[in-house]
Amino acid sequence: MAPLPSRASSLLRACPRRPLQCLNPAFATSQQRTKADVVERSSGQYDQTPRFESPFKNKDDNPTTKIPSFANYMSKKGETSNKTFQYFMVGGMGLLTAAGAKATVQDFLVNMSASADVLAQAKVEVDLAAIPEGKNVIIKWRGKPVFIRHRTADEIKEAEDTKWENLRDPQPDSDRVKKPEWLIMLGVCTHLGCVPIGESGDFGGWFCPCHGSHYDISGRARKGPAPLNLAVPEYDFPEDEKVVIG
Repeated sequence: MAPLPSRASSLLRACPRRPLQCLNPAFATSQQRTKADVVERSSGQYDQTPRFESPFKNKDDNPTTKIPSFANYMSKKGETSNKTFQYFMVGGMGLLTAAGAKATVQDFLVNMSASADVLAQAKVEVDLAAIPEGKNVIIKWRGKPVFIRHRTADEIKEAEDTKWENLRDPQPDSDRVKKPEWLIMLGVCTHLGCVPIGESGDFGGWFCPCHGSHYDISGRARKGPAPLNLAVPEYDFPEDEKVVIG
């Protein structure tokens, strides 16, 4: 290793503890300026950034649990006026909702209701004066045949004297008619839906030739595979000589 020059050796001996400051005076000066800037910035002389002041601090800049005042954000009209407006809005929206629901339900029911032609077929009015005693008349109601029988006094007596308790479908004649002389029932066999023939069969009533079911003068099943009596529809007598079926 080559020996140092005499001038360099003297500098090292003169600055044993602060070698950087002695060897580079400019570096030492810049380091001192940087420290001074840090001190000045920490004191707030160069910091122009606005600081957030917490509202939850007292005058001594100490934390506190005191709730700040929000009076500037409150309504100037008072609490009563605000409640009145809220009640008005709630009531108005309730009325609008009820009106909308009513209109929706009403439109749905109108669309689901029967049309005019269906309502026209829902009821049938028949003039009974044109049916002589002891005769049958067949009319069409809701696509089904309806038997109307003007019974005689003997037929009425026979229907009433029958021992209905022992029948397949027990039912007295009084439960099947509103007026004894008028028998009104559906002309559909209760076995398989055929149309029986009137004034025939073993009991002088109706006979179904399809499977051999016999009905008496009151329309009750007496013989054959028919399990039930001929059904009686809803009807009424608005006048003595008229009947409305349906």
